[in-house]
Amino acid sequence: MRRVLLDELADHHREHRQMAFLSGPRQVGKTTLAKALTDLFPGSEYLNWDNQAHRAVILDGPEAVASRLGLDRLLPSPPLCAFDELHKYQHWRDFLKGFFDQYEGQARILVTGSASLATFKRGGDSLMGRYFPYRLHPLSVGECLGSLADGSLYGKPAPIDDDRWAALWRFGGFPEPFLKANQRFHNRWRTLRTEQLFREDLRDLTRIQELGQVEMLAELLRNQVGQLTSYSYLAKNVRVSVDTARRWISTLEALYFCFAVKPWHRNVTRALRKEPKYYLWDWSQLSDAGARAENLVASALLKSVHWWTETGQGDFGLHFVRDKQKREVDFLVTRDQQPWFLVEVKASEKAGLSEALAYFQRHTGAAHAFQVAMDGEFVARDCFAQHAPIIVPARTLLAQLA
Repeated sequence: MRRVLLDELADHHREHRQMAFLSGPRQVGKTTLAKALTDLFPGSEYLNWDNQAHRAVILDGPEAVASRLGLDRLLPSPPLCAFDELHKYQHWRDFLKGFFDQYEGQARILVTGSASLATFKRGGDSLMGRYFPYRLHPLSVGECLGSLADGSLYGKPAPIDDDRWAALWRFGGFPEPFLKANQRFHNRWRTLRTEQLFREDLRDLTRIQELGQVEMLAELLRNQVGQLTSYSYLAKNVRVSVDTARRWISTLEALYFCFAVKPWHRNVTRALRKEPKYYLWDWSQLSDAGARAENLVASALLKSVHWWTETGQGDFGLHFVRDKQKREVDFLVTRDQQPWFLVEVKASEKAGLSEALAYFQRHTGAAHAFQVAMDGEFVARDCFAQHAPIIVPARTLLAQLA
């Protein structure tokens, strides 16, 4: 399946000198995307740190990589070098800086990783100005339809077929289980991915020794998806300090197990300011239908926020809104630090329109307020043409997102 990010990365390497850093969860398709990208640039190379022969080339230094690319000859166009899992190399920053500074005019560079590429932002000044970050998300309704392939802010509504909608709901958006749509395969895939995450990645990429306790913490987060987070409750149950629980959750975020949605409090009287909510990158892990529905929508919104920001369309953010009177809307998307649209998730169209939508739309000034009905039949109308609070089918709104 052709990923929409492939064309964006191809354009990046044709137009910009900066490296592209591509991060995302394990098995979300980064390696497949990297190999597909090298096929678009003649003379390109794919080097995987986990491959012993490739590792030897990298350890020989920038000159060895340049020789493999043929940079000692006049080439018709700059080749692309894709470095996969390079973050496992202790001196990856120095290697990349040296290679980029010497050969930036002769080659294009893609770097991918499943976890600690998040640390690029904390890498000091050595790589500043030399890269643009991108994140590869699981598949979504919008990507299945190619909604934003033309670079627009949101797409025109189009129907997703029933089989693909059912596969996204049941098997999640990771490409292999989604495309196979087989429950037995999904069960085995999920077990293997969990073992890799909580054994290999935690062991290899962090200094955490208490792997069993971190896995217990992850299970607690899984069971309270979409709920306000009590760090003291989590710490008590895992039998660690609150600071340790916070640090471990940050690690789980860096490993793409979960992501945080923080409260929005500007222009909202007596709004919550601190406690975030957490959602999973793989919503298929959730057995509760309500939590799964909210997580699926959260994932689509986060994907869109990242897409809009990383493709230079502005500074977008994902939040929720709740005040001390317990009025709440599940999500608020901001654009350039200003509220843009609200989203409340409901299982059925029969649920009455939430009064909190209108209340928070008045207080935040958001242009749109959507109540998403998961069971709603697709309607071929632009959600973003509506400004008053309105019930919309999930298939319609999600078809317009990334």
